[in-house]
Amino acid sequence: MPVFQYTAVDSAGKERKGQIEAASEEAAKNELRQNRLYPTNVSQVQGAGKSTQTTTKKKKKGRTFTSEGLVIGTPKIRTKSLTTFTRQLATLLEAGLPLVRALRTLERQTKDVAERRVIREVAELVEGGSTFSEALKTHNKTFNHLYVNMVRAGEASGALEQVLARLAEYMEKSARIRGKVKSALVYPIAVLSIAGIITTGLLYFIVPKFEKMFKDILGDEGLPALTQFVIGVSDVIQHHILEAIGVLILLIILFIMFKKTKFGGYIIDFLALKMPPFGGLVTRSAVAKFCSTLSTLMASGVPVLSALQIVRDTAGNAAVANAVQAVHDAVKEGENMTKPLEETKVFPVMMVSMVEVGEETGRLPDMLSRVALVYEEEVDRAVEGMTALIEPMMIIVLGVLIGGIVLAMFMPLLKLMDKLGQ
Repeated sequence: MPVFQYTAVDSAGKERKGQIEAASEEAAKNELRQNRLYPTNVSQVQGAGKSTQTTTKKKKKGRTFTSEGLVIGTPKIRTKSLTTFTRQLATLLEAGLPLVRALRTLERQTKDVAERRVIREVAELVEGGSTFSEALKTHNKTFNHLYVNMVRAGEASGALEQVLARLAEYMEKSARIRGKVKSALVYPIAVLSIAGIITTGLLYFIVPKFEKMFKDILGDEGLPALTQFVIGVSDVIQHHILEAIGVLILLIILFIMFKKTKFGGYIIDFLALKMPPFGGLVTRSAVAKFCSTLSTLMASGVPVLSALQIVRDTAGNAAVANAVQAVHDAVKEGENMTKPLEETKVFPVMMVSMVEVGEETGRLPDMLSRVALVYEEEVDRAVEGMTALIEPMMIIVLGVLIGGIVLAMFMPLLKLMDKLGQ
């Protein structure tokens, strides 16, 4: 009986390699699928190392070559493209197309090589008898737990197209909020960085020239306090710049190492929720994401305990993740969500109160959706207000830094002019 070399992916998304005896290539694939292995490459071993490839793929040094182009490493669909794929797939299924045909249609129309390969492999697994959710799990770098579990719930309820539409809407909202928060945080950091570079340049190149001129003209006469301070800072930057950069790099490394620890990650993320001026914005964003994710999962038929685990894993904030874990443990013991949510001190009182109403009325997913909408609007207002406030503040900061240096350099000249006038 012929022997076939195979590469396959198991239900956990791990790659498996080995050999199998079968009457034919198709029989080998069917036997692998019966053992919950989904083949991506099967080739018959012939004689002394000869083999017939059944796909156009060849791997070398971590690179995957296909007939369509080059993909470095494991293929992955980008977040923005994944949202579009989900929306389009939901539309095609709602139009009545079978799942495999819809996947093949999206495969043909996409121009991205990696995305086309992911869609093709998922379609092949579904054609081979795998469920859609199991096929998605083999590409866990693209489809996270939330995505896979929602699809599984949609398959179980027979409303896959509705679940995909809901998932696409959730992804679009998440991307919009993430973009707004990022823009609100990046702008002041960018302005302050530019201000720091300009200030350092003045202190390193310009101030020393003024210092030499002051010594030549004024001699041993005392300089104004502000001028002495600026010259002192300039001297430190000139003679200890490498030490200062080294200390800065060391502090950054220590901060990253501290954040990677469980305790450090919790402390930093908790402070991010509480510290002004961005704490309110980060908290509103976290609450909107929590409510939107949990509402989407529960409305799609995912059990509440599984939904809470997924929300915890996708929280993106250690303090929020710990709070969700506490809620999960309480619900597992038969309690409602309200008390543990309140005890975490992470979630606002208004949100907790609305969740309590949702539990009492039996309409928790709907109430969570309403809360998410409220906090999404608050994020929008907070970003607009913060942007309006930051712009004049940045101008003031730049004026103080650069204007202070200029003033410090001209104060001795004014003193000299007064002396000459006398």
